[in-house]
Amino acid sequence: MLFSSITFLYYFLPLVLILYFIAPKKLKNVVLLLASLLFYAWGEPKCVFLMLATIVWNYCFGLIIGKAQSKRAKKIYLTVSIIGTLSGLLYFKYAGFFVENFARLTGIVTPALNIVLPIGISFYTFQILSYSVDVYRGEVAAQKNPITLATYIALFPQLIAGPIVRYKDVAEQLDSRLHSFDKAAEGIKRFVCGLSKKIILANTLGELCEGFYSSGDLSVMYFWLFAVSYTLQIYFDFSGYSDMAIGLGKIFGFEFLENFRYPFISKSITEFWRRWHISLGSWFRDYVYFPMGGSRVGKGRLVFNLLTVWFLTGFWHGAEWNFIMWGLFFFVFLTIEKFFFKGFLQKSKVISHIYTLFLVAVSFVIFSGNGLQEAVIRAGGLFGAGDIPLVSEGVVFAIKNYATVILVAAVCSTPLLKTLYDKLRATKVGIIIEILEIPVLLMLVIIATAYLADGSFNPFLYFRF
Repeated sequence: MLFSSITFLYYFLPLVLILYFIAPKKLKNVVLLLASLLFYAWGEPKCVFLMLATIVWNYCFGLIIGKAQSKRAKKIYLTVSIIGTLSGLLYFKYAGFFVENFARLTGIVTPALNIVLPIGISFYTFQILSYSVDVYRGEVAAQKNPITLATYIALFPQLIAGPIVRYKDVAEQLDSRLHSFDKAAEGIKRFVCGLSKKIILANTLGELCEGFYSSGDLSVMYFWLFAVSYTLQIYFDFSGYSDMAIGLGKIFGFEFLENFRYPFISKSITEFWRRWHISLGSWFRDYVYFPMGGSRVGKGRLVFNLLTVWFLTGFWHGAEWNFIMWGLFFFVFLTIEKFFFKGFLQKSKVISHIYTLFLVAVSFVIFSGNGLQEAVIRAGGLFGAGDIPLVSEGVVFAIKNYATVILVAAVCSTPLLKTLYDKLRATKVGIIIEILEIPVLLMLVIIATAYLADGSFNPFLYFRF
Protein backbone atom coordinates (compact mmCIF):
# COMPACT_ATOMS: atom_id res chain seq x y z
CA MET A 1 0.00 0.00 0.00
CA LEU A 2 1.36 3.40 -0.98
CA PHE A 3 1.07 6.48 1.22
CA SER A 4 0.26 8.30 -1.99
CA SER A 5 -2.90 6.34 -2.75
CA ILE A 6 -6.61 6.89 -2.28
CA THR A 7 -6.87 3.64 -0.31
CA PHE A 8 -4.29 4.75 2.26
CA LEU A 9 -5.36 8.39 2.53
CA TYR A 10 -9.12 7.98 2.77
CA TYR A 11 -9.69 4.49 4.14
CA PHE A 12 -6.72 2.92 5.92
CA LEU A 13 -5.25 5.96 7.69
CA PRO A 14 -8.53 7.45 9.05
CA LEU A 15 -9.60 4.03 10.38
CA VAL A 16 -6.23 3.43 12.05
CA LEU A 17 -6.24 6.90 13.62
CA ILE A 18 -9.71 6.38 15.09
CA LEU A 19 -8.82 2.97 16.52
CA TYR A 20 -5.46 4.21 17.80
CA PHE A 21 -6.74 7.24 19.69
CA ILE A 22 -9.73 5.50 21.24
CA ALA A 23 -7.56 2.58 22.37
CA PRO A 24 -6.24 2.67 25.95
CA LYS A 25 -2.52 3.33 26.40
CA LYS A 26 -1.68 -0.35 26.96
CA LEU A 27 -3.24 -1.32 23.62
CA LYS A 28 -1.88 1.46 21.39
CA ASN A 29 1.14 -0.61 20.32
CA VAL A 30 -1.16 -3.55 19.59
CA VAL A 31 -3.27 -1.35 17.32
CA LEU A 32 -0.16 -0.06 15.56
CA LEU A 33 1.24 -3.56 15.13
CA LEU A 34 -1.98 -5.01 13.68
CA ALA A 35 -2.39 -1.99 11.40
CA SER A 36 1.22 -2.32 10.26
CA LEU A 37 0.84 -6.02 9.48
CA LEU A 38 -2.32 -5.28 7.47
CA PHE A 39 -0.51 -2.43 5.70
CA TYR A 40 2.35 -4.74 4.70
CA ALA A 41 0.13 -7.73 3.87
CA TRP A 42 -1.96 -5.53 1.57
CA GLY A 43 0.76 -5.74 -1.06
CA GLU A 44 2.82 -8.67 0.26
CA PRO A 45 0.44 -11.23 1.90
CA LYS A 46 2.98 -14.06 1.81
CA CYS A 47 6.08 -12.01 2.66
CA VAL A 48 4.55 -10.79 5.91
CA PHE A 49 5.38 -14.23 7.33
CA LEU A 50 9.03 -13.74 6.42
CA MET A 51 9.06 -10.47 8.33
CA LEU A 52 7.35 -12.08 11.33
CA ALA A 53 9.85 -14.95 11.30
CA THR A 54 12.73 -12.44 11.24
CA ILE A 55 11.19 -10.58 14.18
CA VAL A 56 10.79 -13.78 16.23
CA TRP A 57 14.37 -14.82 15.41
CA ASN A 58 15.83 -11.54 16.59
CA TYR A 59 13.53 -11.31 19.60
CA CYS A 60 14.84 -14.66 20.83
CA PHE A 61 18.46 -13.88 20.10
CA GLY A 62 18.14 -10.42 21.64
CA LEU A 63 17.17 -12.09 24.93
CA ILE A 64 19.94 -14.67 24.59
CA ILE A 65 22.59 -12.04 23.85
CA GLY A 66 21.34 -9.89 26.71
CA LYS A 67 21.58 -12.78 29.20
CA ALA A 68 24.95 -14.14 28.01
CA GLN A 69 27.67 -13.65 30.61
CA SER A 70 30.88 -13.71 28.57
CA LYS A 71 31.93 -11.48 25.67
CA ARG A 72 32.79 -14.56 23.65
CA ALA A 73 29.32 -16.07 24.09
CA LYS A 74 27.68 -12.75 23.18
CA LYS A 75 29.77 -12.55 20.02
CA ILE A 76 28.85 -16.10 18.99
CA TYR A 77 25.13 -15.47 19.54
CA LEU A 78 25.33 -12.16 17.68
CA THR A 79 27.06 -13.84 14.74
CA VAL A 80 24.36 -16.52 14.51
CA SER A 81 21.68 -13.84 14.80
CA ILE A 82 23.21 -11.74 12.00
CA ILE A 83 23.66 -14.75 9.71
CA GLY A 84 20.03 -15.75 10.19
CA THR A 85 18.79 -12.20 9.64
CA LEU A 86 20.89 -11.57 6.53
CA SER A 87 20.04 -14.93 4.97
CA GLY A 88 16.56 -13.69 4.03
CA LEU A 89 17.91 -10.50 2.48
CA LEU A 90 20.68 -12.35 0.64
CA TYR A 91 18.30 -14.92 -0.79
CA PHE A 92 15.41 -12.73 -1.84
CA LYS A 93 17.45 -9.76 -3.05
CA TYR A 94 20.76 -11.18 -4.26
CA ALA A 95 20.41 -14.90 -5.08
CA GLY A 96 19.29 -14.19 -8.64
CA PHE A 97 22.19 -11.77 -9.14
CA PHE A 98 24.78 -14.29 -7.96
CA VAL A 99 23.32 -17.15 -9.99
CA GLU A 100 23.12 -15.01 -13.14
CA ASN A 101 26.70 -13.80 -12.84
CA PHE A 102 27.96 -17.29 -12.01
CA ALA A 103 26.34 -18.52 -15.22
CA ARG A 104 27.96 -15.72 -17.23
CA LEU A 105 31.36 -16.41 -15.71
CA THR A 106 31.34 -20.20 -16.10
CA GLY A 107 29.10 -20.64 -19.13
CA ILE A 108 26.94 -23.08 -17.15
CA VAL A 109 23.26 -22.73 -18.03
CA THR A 110 21.18 -22.16 -14.91
CA PRO A 111 17.40 -21.69 -14.65
CA ALA A 112 16.12 -18.25 -13.74
CA LEU A 113 15.10 -18.10 -10.08
CA ASN A 114 12.33 -15.50 -10.55
CA ILE A 115 12.35 -14.59 -6.85
CA VAL A 116 9.90 -11.89 -5.78
CA LEU A 117 11.63 -9.20 -3.73
CA PRO A 118 9.68 -8.44 -0.53
CA ILE A 119 8.96 -4.72 -0.30
CA GLY A 120 10.99 -2.93 2.36
CA ILE A 121 13.19 -5.92 3.24
CA SER A 122 16.36 -3.82 2.98
CA PHE A 123 15.00 -1.27 5.45
CA TYR A 124 13.54 -3.55 8.10
CA THR A 125 16.56 -5.90 7.93
CA PHE A 126 18.91 -3.03 8.74
CA GLN A 127 16.65 -1.92 11.58
CA ILE A 128 16.68 -5.40 13.10
CA LEU A 129 20.46 -5.64 12.72
CA SER A 130 20.95 -2.34 14.54
CA TYR A 131 18.82 -3.66 17.43
CA SER A 132 20.83 -6.87 17.77
CA VAL A 133 24.19 -5.10 17.57
CA ASP A 134 23.15 -2.44 20.09
CA VAL A 135 22.02 -5.14 22.52
CA TYR A 136 25.40 -6.84 22.06
CA ARG A 137 27.22 -3.56 22.68
CA GLY A 138 25.18 -2.93 25.81
CA GLU A 139 23.76 0.32 24.43
CA VAL A 140 20.18 -0.91 24.92
CA ALA A 141 18.57 -3.64 26.99
CA ALA A 142 17.01 -6.58 25.18
CA GLN A 143 13.30 -5.99 24.69
CA LYS A 144 11.32 -8.55 26.70
CA ASN A 145 7.92 -7.66 25.26
CA PRO A 146 7.54 -9.26 21.79
CA ILE A 147 4.67 -6.90 20.89
CA THR A 148 6.89 -3.87 21.53
CA LEU A 149 9.76 -5.20 19.43
CA ALA A 150 7.41 -6.26 16.62
CA THR A 151 5.81 -2.81 16.66
CA TYR A 152 9.25 -1.21 16.26
CA ILE A 153 10.17 -3.40 13.29
CA ALA A 154 6.80 -3.40 11.53
CA LEU A 155 5.76 0.21 12.24
CA PHE A 156 4.03 1.14 8.98
CA PRO A 157 5.09 4.82 8.69
CA GLN A 158 8.70 3.80 8.03
CA LEU A 159 8.37 0.10 7.18
CA ILE A 160 8.75 0.07 3.43
CA ALA A 161 10.99 3.06 2.67
CA GLY A 162 12.60 4.27 5.86
CA PRO A 163 14.07 6.30 7.27
CA ILE A 164 16.03 3.52 8.96
CA VAL A 165 14.99 4.04 12.57
CA ARG A 166 17.30 2.62 15.22
CA TYR A 167 15.79 0.93 18.23
CA LYS A 168 17.82 2.98 20.71
CA ASP A 169 16.37 6.19 19.24
CA VAL A 170 12.76 5.14 19.88
CA ALA A 171 13.07 2.61 22.72
CA GLU A 172 11.58 4.95 25.31
CA GLN A 173 8.92 6.19 22.89
CA LEU A 174 7.73 2.63 22.29
CA ASP A 175 6.86 2.36 25.99
CA SER A 176 5.72 5.92 26.63
CA ARG A 177 5.27 8.72 24.13
CA LEU A 178 3.73 12.14 24.12
CA HIS A 179 0.54 12.82 22.21
CA SER A 180 -0.61 16.40 21.75
CA PHE A 181 -2.69 18.49 19.39
CA ASP A 182 0.33 20.64 18.47
CA LYS A 183 2.48 17.61 17.71
CA ALA A 184 -0.26 16.02 15.61
CA ALA A 185 -0.80 19.30 13.74
CA GLU A 186 2.93 19.50 13.03
CA GLY A 187 2.82 15.90 11.81
CA ILE A 188 -0.13 16.58 9.50
CA LYS A 189 1.64 19.57 8.00
CA ARG A 190 4.80 17.54 7.45
CA PHE A 191 2.83 14.68 5.90
CA VAL A 192 0.95 16.97 3.49
CA CYS A 193 4.20 18.64 2.42
CA GLY A 194 5.75 15.24 1.75
CA LEU A 195 2.66 14.06 -0.12
CA SER A 196 2.79 17.18 -2.31
CA LYS A 197 6.49 16.71 -3.02
CA LYS A 198 5.84 13.13 -4.07
CA ILE A 199 2.70 13.56 -6.16
CA ILE A 200 2.99 17.06 -7.61
CA LEU A 201 6.75 17.32 -8.15
CA ALA A 202 8.27 13.82 -8.24
CA ASN A 203 5.50 12.25 -10.31
CA THR A 204 5.50 15.10 -12.85
CA LEU A 205 9.28 14.91 -13.18
CA GLY A 206 8.85 11.16 -13.56
CA GLU A 207 6.64 11.72 -16.59
CA LEU A 208 9.45 13.71 -18.19
CA CYS A 209 11.87 10.85 -17.47
CA GLU A 210 9.45 8.30 -18.92
CA GLY A 211 9.32 10.40 -22.08
CA PHE A 212 13.12 10.31 -22.23
CA TYR A 213 13.20 6.51 -21.86
CA SER A 214 10.85 6.01 -24.79
CA SER A 215 12.21 8.79 -26.99
CA GLY A 216 13.92 8.01 -30.27
CA ASP A 217 15.13 11.59 -30.61
CA LEU A 218 17.92 11.82 -28.05
CA SER A 219 20.66 14.44 -27.85
CA VAL A 220 23.35 15.60 -25.44
CA MET A 221 21.02 18.29 -24.10
CA TYR A 222 18.24 15.74 -23.65
CA PHE A 223 20.57 13.52 -21.62
CA TRP A 224 21.44 16.47 -19.38
CA LEU A 225 17.79 17.44 -19.04
CA PHE A 226 17.11 13.85 -17.99
CA ALA A 227 20.03 13.93 -15.54
CA VAL A 228 18.67 17.03 -13.81
CA SER A 229 15.06 15.79 -13.90
CA TYR A 230 15.84 12.30 -12.61
CA THR A 231 18.04 13.66 -9.82
CA LEU A 232 15.23 15.96 -8.71
CA GLN A 233 12.65 13.21 -9.15
CA ILE A 234 14.44 10.73 -6.92
CA TYR A 235 15.06 13.45 -4.34
CA PHE A 236 11.42 14.53 -4.11
CA ASP A 237 10.25 10.93 -4.41
CA PHE A 238 12.37 9.69 -1.52
CA SER A 239 12.52 12.81 0.66
CA GLY A 240 8.77 13.23 0.18
CA TYR A 241 8.21 9.70 1.45
CA SER A 242 10.55 10.38 4.37
CA ASP A 243 8.59 13.53 5.18
CA MET A 244 5.37 11.54 5.18
CA ALA A 245 6.94 8.92 7.46
CA ILE A 246 8.22 11.55 9.89
CA GLY A 247 4.85 13.32 9.84
CA LEU A 248 2.94 10.11 10.52
CA GLY A 249 5.40 9.32 13.30
CA LYS A 250 4.59 12.64 14.99
CA ILE A 251 0.86 11.98 14.75
CA PHE A 252 1.39 8.68 16.59
CA GLY A 253 3.73 10.31 19.13
CA PHE A 254 7.11 9.27 17.68
CA GLU A 255 10.08 11.45 16.82
CA PHE A 256 12.02 10.07 13.85
CA LEU A 257 15.35 11.60 12.89
CA GLU A 258 15.66 13.66 9.69
CA ASN A 259 16.66 11.76 6.57
CA PHE A 260 17.41 14.67 4.19
CA ARG A 261 18.82 18.15 4.86
CA TYR A 262 18.82 19.99 1.52
CA PRO A 263 21.58 17.87 -0.09
CA PHE A 264 21.76 20.01 -3.24
CA ILE A 265 23.28 22.96 -1.38
CA SER A 266 26.34 20.82 -0.61
CA LYS A 267 29.80 22.00 -1.61
CA SER A 268 31.46 18.59 -1.69
CA ILE A 269 30.49 14.96 -2.13
CA THR A 270 31.41 14.43 1.51
CA GLU A 271 28.89 17.07 2.57
CA PHE A 272 26.31 15.70 0.14
CA TRP A 273 26.35 12.33 1.91
CA ARG A 274 25.92 14.04 5.26
CA ARG A 275 22.68 15.49 3.90
CA TRP A 276 21.35 12.70 1.63
CA HIS A 277 19.69 9.55 3.03
CA ILE A 278 21.19 10.34 6.42
CA SER A 279 19.82 7.25 8.14
CA LEU A 280 21.56 4.91 5.67
CA GLY A 281 24.86 6.81 5.71
CA SER A 282 24.96 6.90 9.51
CA TRP A 283 24.03 3.19 9.67
CA PHE A 284 27.01 2.19 7.50
CA ARG A 285 29.22 4.58 9.46
CA ASP A 286 28.33 3.16 12.87
CA TYR A 287 27.93 -0.53 12.03
CA VAL A 288 30.52 -1.04 9.28
CA TYR A 289 32.98 1.86 8.94
CA PHE A 290 33.75 2.51 12.62
CA PRO A 291 34.06 -1.20 13.55
CA MET A 292 36.61 -1.54 10.72
CA GLY A 293 38.69 1.27 12.25
CA GLY A 294 37.11 4.26 10.51
CA SER A 295 39.61 6.99 9.68
CA ARG A 296 41.95 6.19 12.57
CA VAL A 297 44.02 3.80 10.49
CA GLY A 298 46.80 3.98 7.92
CA LYS A 299 46.09 5.34 4.44
CA GLY A 300 45.97 1.92 2.82
CA ARG A 301 43.50 0.57 5.35
CA LEU A 302 41.47 3.78 5.16
CA VAL A 303 41.06 3.35 1.40
CA PHE A 304 40.01 -0.26 1.97
CA ASN A 305 37.47 0.80 4.61
CA LEU A 306 35.98 3.40 2.28
CA LEU A 307 35.91 0.93 -0.60
CA THR A 308 34.06 -1.63 1.52
CA VAL A 309 31.47 0.87 2.75
CA TRP A 310 30.72 2.31 -0.67
CA PHE A 311 30.63 -1.06 -2.38
CA LEU A 312 28.07 -2.16 0.20
CA THR A 313 26.16 1.13 -0.08
CA GLY A 314 25.80 0.66 -3.82
CA PHE A 315 24.95 -3.03 -3.50
CA TRP A 316 22.36 -2.32 -0.79
CA HIS A 317 20.38 -0.27 -3.32
CA GLY A 318 19.99 -3.14 -5.74
CA ALA A 319 21.36 -6.38 -7.15
CA GLU A 320 22.68 -4.87 -10.37
CA TRP A 321 26.15 -3.81 -11.45
CA ASN A 322 25.07 -0.24 -12.10
CA PHE A 323 24.29 0.17 -8.38
CA ILE A 324 27.73 -1.17 -7.49
CA MET A 325 29.23 1.21 -10.07
CA TRP A 326 27.21 4.05 -8.51
CA GLY A 327 28.60 3.26 -5.05
CA LEU A 328 32.16 2.99 -6.37
CA PHE A 329 31.72 6.28 -8.23
CA PHE A 330 31.16 7.99 -4.88
CA PHE A 331 34.02 6.03 -3.33
CA VAL A 332 36.45 7.44 -5.90
CA PHE A 333 35.50 11.06 -5.37
CA LEU A 334 35.16 10.78 -1.60
CA THR A 335 38.66 9.31 -1.49
CA ILE A 336 40.02 12.06 -3.74
CA GLU A 337 38.37 14.70 -1.55
CA LYS A 338 39.76 13.18 1.63
CA PHE A 339 43.35 13.05 0.35
CA PHE A 340 43.66 15.84 -2.23
CA PHE A 341 40.68 18.19 -2.75
CA LYS A 342 39.69 19.18 0.77
CA GLY A 343 41.63 22.45 0.82
CA PHE A 344 40.76 23.34 -2.78
CA LEU A 345 37.02 22.88 -2.27
CA GLN A 346 37.06 25.23 0.70
CA LYS A 347 38.56 28.07 -1.37
CA SER A 348 35.67 28.66 -3.77
CA LYS A 349 32.06 28.04 -2.75
CA VAL A 350 30.78 28.56 -6.30
CA ILE A 351 33.20 26.15 -7.96
CA SER A 352 32.76 23.53 -5.22
CA HIS A 353 28.97 23.77 -5.53
CA ILE A 354 29.04 23.36 -9.32
CA TYR A 355 31.50 20.47 -8.97
CA THR A 356 29.19 18.72 -6.49
CA LEU A 357 26.00 19.17 -8.50
CA PHE A 358 27.77 17.99 -11.66
CA LEU A 359 29.00 14.77 -10.05
CA VAL A 360 25.70 14.08 -8.30
CA ALA A 361 23.79 14.44 -11.58
CA VAL A 362 26.21 12.09 -13.37
CA SER A 363 25.95 9.60 -10.51
CA PHE A 364 22.17 9.41 -10.70
CA VAL A 365 22.28 8.83 -14.43
CA ILE A 366 24.38 5.74 -13.60
CA PHE A 367 21.88 4.88 -10.87
CA SER A 368 18.93 5.11 -13.27
CA GLY A 369 20.14 2.39 -15.62
CA ASN A 370 18.67 -1.10 -15.73
CA GLY A 371 22.01 -2.85 -15.58
CA LEU A 372 25.57 -1.78 -16.27
CA GLN A 373 25.30 -1.51 -20.05
CA GLU A 374 22.39 0.91 -19.96
CA ALA A 375 24.08 2.93 -17.20
CA VAL A 376 27.25 3.30 -19.29
CA ILE A 377 25.26 4.29 -22.39
CA ARG A 378 23.33 6.94 -20.47
CA ALA A 379 26.44 8.30 -18.79
CA GLY A 380 28.18 8.40 -22.15
CA GLY A 381 25.25 10.28 -23.66
CA LEU A 382 25.96 13.18 -21.30
CA PHE A 383 29.25 13.69 -23.13
CA GLY A 384 28.12 13.02 -26.69
CA ALA A 385 29.01 9.33 -26.97
CA GLY A 386 27.33 7.51 -29.83
CA ASP A 387 27.51 10.48 -32.21
CA ILE A 388 24.27 11.97 -30.95
CA PRO A 389 23.47 15.60 -31.79
CA LEU A 390 23.84 18.44 -29.31
CA VAL A 391 20.15 19.41 -29.53
CA SER A 392 17.04 17.60 -30.77
CA GLU A 393 13.36 18.33 -31.25
CA GLY A 394 12.61 15.94 -28.38
CA VAL A 395 14.48 18.01 -25.82
CA VAL A 396 12.96 21.26 -27.08
CA PHE A 397 9.49 19.76 -26.67
CA ALA A 398 10.34 18.46 -23.18
CA ILE A 399 11.71 21.84 -22.05
CA LYS A 400 8.58 23.64 -23.29
CA ASN A 401 6.35 21.26 -21.32
CA TYR A 402 8.37 20.83 -18.15
CA ALA A 403 10.50 23.96 -17.68
CA THR A 404 8.16 25.35 -15.02
CA VAL A 405 8.08 22.22 -12.86
CA ILE A 406 11.87 21.86 -13.10
CA LEU A 407 12.32 25.45 -11.97
CA VAL A 408 9.84 25.02 -9.09
CA ALA A 409 11.50 21.75 -8.08
CA ALA A 410 14.95 23.34 -8.16
CA VAL A 411 13.80 26.18 -5.88
CA CYS A 412 11.99 23.77 -3.53
CA SER A 413 15.12 21.63 -3.20
CA THR A 414 16.86 24.54 -1.44
CA PRO A 415 16.12 26.13 1.97
CA LEU A 416 15.03 29.35 0.24
CA LEU A 417 11.27 28.94 0.79
CA LYS A 418 11.67 27.73 4.38
CA THR A 419 13.97 30.64 5.20
CA LEU A 420 11.48 33.09 3.69
CA TYR A 421 8.60 31.41 5.58
CA ASP A 422 10.45 31.59 8.92
CA LYS A 423 11.33 35.24 8.40
CA LEU A 424 7.75 36.19 7.50
CA ARG A 425 6.41 34.38 10.57
CA ALA A 426 8.69 36.51 12.74
CA THR A 427 7.24 39.75 11.33
CA LYS A 428 3.89 41.50 11.70
CA VAL A 429 2.41 39.40 8.91
CA GLY A 430 3.17 36.22 10.85
CA ILE A 431 -0.43 35.91 12.03
CA ILE A 432 -1.64 36.07 8.42
CA ILE A 433 0.82 33.34 7.44
CA GLU A 434 -0.49 31.10 10.21
CA ILE A 435 -4.11 31.72 9.19
CA LEU A 436 -3.31 30.89 5.56
CA GLU A 437 -1.55 27.62 6.47
CA ILE A 438 -4.74 25.59 6.81
CA PRO A 439 -6.34 26.58 3.47
CA VAL A 440 -3.00 26.12 1.69
CA LEU A 441 -2.59 22.62 3.15
CA LEU A 442 -6.19 21.76 2.21
CA MET A 443 -5.58 23.00 -1.31
CA LEU A 444 -2.47 20.82 -1.59
CA VAL A 445 -4.44 17.79 -0.40
CA ILE A 446 -7.18 18.51 -2.95
CA ILE A 447 -4.64 18.86 -5.77
CA ALA A 448 -2.86 15.65 -4.73
CA THR A 449 -6.19 13.81 -4.52
CA ALA A 450 -7.14 15.06 -7.98
CA TYR A 451 -3.88 13.67 -9.36
CA LEU A 452 -4.55 10.30 -7.72
CA ALA A 453 -8.21 10.16 -8.72
CA ASP A 454 -7.18 10.89 -12.30
CA GLY A 455 -4.98 7.81 -12.24
CA SER A 456 -1.88 9.85 -12.91
CA PHE A 457 1.63 8.40 -13.13
CA ASN A 458 2.47 7.36 -9.55
CA PRO A 459 5.56 5.15 -9.19
CA PHE A 460 7.81 4.93 -6.15
CA LEU A 461 11.47 4.49 -7.06
CA TYR A 462 12.70 3.11 -3.75
CA PHE A 463 10.29 0.15 -3.87
CA ARG A 464 13.00 -1.38 -6.04
CA PHE A 465 15.38 -1.43 -3.13
